[in-house]
Amino acid sequence: MDFKEGEILHINKPYGMTSFGALAFVRTRISKAAGVKRIKTGHAGTLDPLATGVLTLCTGKKTKLIPTLQYHDKEYTATLQLGATTPSYDMEHPVDATYPTEHITEEAVKKALEQFKGDIMQVPPTYSAVHIDGKRAYEIAREADDCHTIEDSTLPPKPVHIADIELLWYNDEKKQCQIRVECGKGTYIRSLARDIGKALNSGAYLTQLCRTRVGDVTLDNCIELDNFQEWLNSHNSISL
Repeated sequence: MDFKEGEILHINKPYGMTSFGALAFVRTRISKAAGVKRIKTGHAGTLDPLATGVLTLCTGKKTKLIPTLQYHDKEYTATLQLGATTPSYDMEHPVDATYPTEHITEEAVKKALEQFKGDIMQVPPTYSAVHIDGKRAYEIAREADDCHTIEDSTLPPKPVHIADIELLWYNDEKKQCQIRVECGKGTYIRSLARDIGKALNSGAYLTQLCRTRVGDVTLDNCIELDNFQEWLNSHNSISL
């Protein structure tokens, strides 16, 4: 391995850690192994702190490949709680509203999912890294009293592509479901959850999200962060 010249690593980002936190964890250890203060490292596609799964890291000269790698198609599995919403569309914030669910059935969920296949327009989450007049959207949201007002009036919809979306399971008693989504660059699964809730004339937010694939890389190809040092130690030909 030659981290200074450039390597592409795939890790399984753990729950509760930011993508930058995972990057910093790896960068500290490969820099030490290479005997340098700091090896240039970047990631190709941010994962929310409450999400897990495939996170691609590039080191050294291979960081130039990040813009290209970000365009690789991705696959996610997402668990949704129906009948309620949160400001962040996931469990980072508490429920802020509840909605009727008596009319929701498994068939209704399947029908609602169909309208999201293909090229659609999607409004990014208020709590996201989207830039608005030089500031991050989440910074503005945290300063405001009503984040939904910000979303509706400030964040414009963006074109995204969803190649496939399917229902994996549905629990009518708990009004929960899990979906699998294949999508392109820039798709927010949190926003998709919000929009599915609206399509069901109710609400929805994410309770679990895992990126299961980026391009041809699946979770089986990823290094577990807890085992990263052991993996690093096993590569005895690291370039110094």
